[in-house]
Amino acid sequence: MARRSATQKRAAKQARKRISNPSVVVDINSRNSFIETQTITAKAAPPLQAKTLSQTRYISAIKSHKLTFGTGPAGTGKSYVAGAIAAEELEARRIEKIIITRPAVEAGENMGFLPGDLHEKFDPYFDAFRDCLNERLGKGAVECGLKNDRIVVSPLAYLRGKTFNDAFVVLDEAQNCTKAQLKMFLTRIGENCRVVVNGDIRQSDIGNQSGLQDAINRLGHLGSVYVHTFEHEDIVRSGLVKDIIECYEK
Repeated sequence: MARRSATQKRAAKQARKRISNPSVVVDINSRNSFIETQTITAKAAPPLQAKTLSQTRYISAIKSHKLTFGTGPAGTGKSYVAGAIAAEELEARRIEKIIITRPAVEAGENMGFLPGDLHEKFDPYFDAFRDCLNERLGKGAVECGLKNDRIVVSPLAYLRGKTFNDAFVVLDEAQNCTKAQLKMFLTRIGENCRVVVNGDIRQSDIGNQSGLQDAINRLGHLGSVYVHTFEHEDIVRSGLVKDIIECYEK
């Protein structure tokens, strides 16, 4: 029998290490079992705890309404709370996927100057949610979910023609959506779907073309829709951020 080369020996040794390492994530490309592929020694995330009374009401609203609008200043936890509840819904198998989207509008910059393809250019805008989902589900589960389309990150324009079934959908930075964009997005809502639309109406980068307030005015009276407004006293990011925002808005 021919002797194995040094390269073959190294490959065999590495394979044995992977098998014996309990932290390795095994991606079996299954849409229904990506969470079970994680190590059983992974520490479970603690239950979501509201930091303010306003967050308590926001959490309750999201869990009891099909469509929730969250408006108010930065640092109030709008995005984190939505991401954390989405993770809970996915982990509990109450939905099939998480969809995270936002309009491709930047404050004084253009995505065309960023390197990479469309998904690589859009990836930086997912960072805030990635941190939240990693904390709630584990990094391995998030990476596997992204590969298997259980976690979908997409620019708003690419959702045209889609239907949101068995999904938890978060539209962030909605103050930068036009009326037409919001109408297109909201008419994607299908069965067993929960949608959260977040934004700060006072920080729109498209001026009076923003359709967020228009959507709230049109839909706020519907029974399955809830509009939650955060105030300056609800800012939890830091005391300094609260003071900065108040100074800019004087």
